[in-house]
Amino acid sequence: MPGSESDFHAELESLLQRADQNGIDVEGGWDCRNGPEHPDWDIIITEVKKTTNAE
Repeated sequence: MPGSESDFHAELESLLQRADQNGIDVEGGWDCRNGPEHPDWDIIITEVKKTTNAE
C-alpha cells in the first residue's frame, strides 16, 4: 500500500512493467468505480517515446 506519492509512483511503475512483461496491452483507458466512500477515477495510459542524450 503506497504511503507517499513516491511509493505510489513506484507501485504503478512496477504494475505496468509486470503487465507489459506478461503481454498485456496497458495502453488505453479504464473507469475505476470505487463505491460511495471513495472517489471514482478515469485512468488513461499512453506510451511515450523514449528520448536519448543525442536528441
